[in-house]
Amino acid sequence: MENQTGPTGSKSLVQWAITPPQSYVVYLVALFLVAGGSFYVGTLKPKKAVSVDPPPISTPSAPRN
Repeated sequence: MENQTGPTGSKSLVQWAITPPQSYVVYLVALFLVAGGSFYVGTLKPKKAVSVDPPPISTPSAPRN
């Protein structure tokens, strides 16, 4: 067998991913992941927020002067 002197590990993956045919596929996969994640987050129901409204004003029994 021959010894490989090329990049190994993540360097080789990055070098493979930036070549023209693969870069288009990597871009489209990333685009679909972002769009799908955005759609998923948009479909989630928000939690019911705690109301911070002031208490209702009660009608006074006697008029003020």
